[in-house]
Order: sequence, then C-alpha cells, then structure tokens
Amino acid sequence: MPILNKDMQFCISLAGRPSNLGTRFHNFLYDELGLNFAYKAFTTDDIEGAVRGIRALGLRGCSVSMPFKEAVIPLIDVIEPSAAAIESVNTIVNDGGVLTGSNTDFEAIAQLIADNELDPSLRVLVRGSGGMAKAVVAAFRDAGFDDVTVLARNASLGPALAEQYGYAWIADDPAPGSAELIVNVTPLGMQGADASALAFSDEHIAAASVVFDVVAFPAETPLILAARAAGKTVITGAEVHALQAARQFERYTGMSITPEQIARAAAFSRLPAVE
Repeated sequence: MPILNKDMQFCISLAGRPSNLGTRFHNFLYDELGLNFAYKAFTTDDIEGAVRGIRALGLRGCSVSMPFKEAVIPLIDVIEPSAAAIESVNTIVNDGGVLTGSNTDFEAIAQLIADNELDPSLRVLVRGSGGMAKAVVAAFRDAGFDDVTVLARNASLGPALAEQYGYAWIADDPAPGSAELIVNVTPLGMQGADASALAFSDEHIAAASVVFDVVAFPAETPLILAARAAGKTVITGAEVHALQAARQFERYTGMSITPEQIARAAAFSRLPAVE
C-alpha cells in the first residue's frame, strides 16, 4: 500500500461485528494493482452520523453489513435495482457527494446459482429470515425457482419474507427429504459462539443433493464439512463473500479484476493475522 497521502481514496465497511475479511481482500488488490486506495473496517452506534461522514469526508465507498443494511436506505440518494428488489443495501458508492446503494450479495448469489447450473425444479429449503436471507430468496426467485420454503422461527419476519416472494413459510424443521437444496442463512456455524452448530441435521444433509452455507467465516463450516463428507455439491459463504467483495472493488475503483485476482485476494483475506 502506498504511503498515506492527500490524494489517497478511502473505502470503509460498517458492521455490527467488523472483521478483517473485507479489509484484507480490498487492500491486497489495491497493493497488487498499485492503486492509491486504502480500506478500513468500522462499527458504529450512530449509522446516520456515519453515512453523513461518508459524504462529508469524501470517502469513495462503504460496505454495509448487518445490522445496517436496511437502516442506510433512507440516508442515501440513489438505490440500484439489486438493492431495491430486496430493500437491503450492502454497498455505497460516493460520486461527488451523491451516494448510490446496491446489493452485491444478491448479485453474487445469483451468479453462483448460474455458475453451478442449479436446476430450478429443485425443492429448496432456506433457513433464516434476515437481510441476507432476502438476498438468497430473491436470487432464487429471479432464477425461476418455484418450490422454495423459508424456515424461520421468527413468526413476523419469516412469513413476511416468504409472502413477499410467493413462497411457503414453516417454523419448524420439516422431515428429511422434503428439500433437495438446503441453504443456511443464519449464524449457525459462524466463528464465535455458534462455531460448532450444525445448521441442518445429518439426515437433511443426506437427503439433499446440494448444500449451500452463506456463512463466510470459517469457509469450512460444520455444515460444509458434513456435506463434503457426504459427497454433496457444496456452495460456500467464502465464495459468496469473494464474489460480492470483487463487485464492490470494481464499483469503488472502476477497474475489472480477473477470477485469478479474486482467488488470490480471497486466499489472502483468510490467512492468519500476523501479530
């Protein structure tokens, strides 16, 4: 990274639980490509003030994570279709004081559905009802999947999410075999308190043909490890994170990057931090 200077452009992230994944991903590419950019992760208890700061300080871009993805919508100027479709923003770009919001999570999930050539006739079970679940469910709807069930114990968010896209909602785990494609969009398996939790039972994994875990860290969650051991097709949260971060990078810098560059940045982002 170049020495800090007055012309350097800054990008940040705002998250309830900041991590180094995005910071290392973006800064690796800035360094590799010789760009006069820097990226830093933040949290905040004043999201309105933070968004005002993006505009006031001329920050180039901002990644937005939970719990701020919906709260930033009334604070920015332009909402792109990817964010409007799911009422959730994960990327803000600042063009001369005009803040534009998009959702690269949605774009990444849609790309992974296409890249893996998932059959729209598959019966899909999505566990979760938060902002990322919106991106997942909307991407399946856009890809032509008709048989999708939202599994969520939240009796308010779950039915609302399912109804918004014309799908079914259930509060409790269905019988194994009721879904051929299972998707975890909860913190189960995420590094921290839920690290050892298995989002779906062994029986549900055995009955599925495709297992998709949106948890980004660790890349090999208990669900993904169990699915690999069972010989299932897997899609990981690490893949989602790398693709969505790459799309953010391209929006911030105006530069296109190759799959090889994305892979190198993703691998670097997961290396142990040097103390």
